[in-house]
Amino acid sequence: MEIIEILGYFGALLIGVVLGLIGGGGSILTVPVLVYMLGVNPVLATAYSLFVVGSSALVGAIKNMQKKRVAYRTAIVFSIPAFIAVYITRKFLVPAIPEHILTIGEIEVTRNLAIMLFFAFIMILASVSMIKERKVKSEPAEKVKYNYPLIIIEGVIVGVLTGIVGAGGGFLIIPALVLLAKLPMKKAVATSLLIISIKSLIGFIGDVQNMEIDWPFLLIFTSLSIMGIFLGVYLNRFINGEKLKKGFGWFVLIMGIYIVWKELF
Repeated sequence: MEIIEILGYFGALLIGVVLGLIGGGGSILTVPVLVYMLGVNPVLATAYSLFVVGSSALVGAIKNMQKKRVAYRTAIVFSIPAFIAVYITRKFLVPAIPEHILTIGEIEVTRNLAIMLFFAFIMILASVSMIKERKVKSEPAEKVKYNYPLIIIEGVIVGVLTGIVGAGGGFLIIPALVLLAKLPMKKAVATSLLIISIKSLIGFIGDVQNMEIDWPFLLIFTSLSIMGIFLGVYLNRFINGEKLKKGFGWFVLIMGIYIVWKELF
């Protein structure tokens, strides 16, 4: 096994540690680790990422269910359009993208290049969300109000984005739950994990029918990521996750810019 592969498996553990420490964001590293360290094809890497993200988020969701932080009705309202969109995206839209899309000057835009550039764009958006300090006011308990049309539209948008890049989309889901469903921040984070797990794993089902999955590799990678979550939760007792979040956001921003540079130049 080469050093770069060992680093790739260490990356799987690190993804889980970040998820355990800061409650999200780590999954955005899954595709770069799979593509650049473990040599997985970008389209297949987004499929594997859905399974890793879905399984990791499910672990987090179960922990939050035990603490009674999950708003189930909100999760169902948001999840249905999201998982329909992600399944259709993985089953029909991604396979329909042609291998060669267009040529701009000397740059040939292939399906793999387009997916990686779009992924880099999502990484940069996610990094801004992490770097920007979110002031959370202590909110009195209030009845959850549902803006159904906007929740459905947001669910479809998040589903399509998840389907294309294989990331969880928590940086889009959490603000939507706070603004559209009036959930307190802690409940929004907990509920987003359940939504992410449902839509990611259902999206992956669309891939099982289209792609040849290397199950032993995928299960080892996912197991390392889940082990990392428990390690991250343990380390959270000694490290302030919120302070780490901004630093990790800068790291994700640099990674996003690096992917653009690497793919184009």
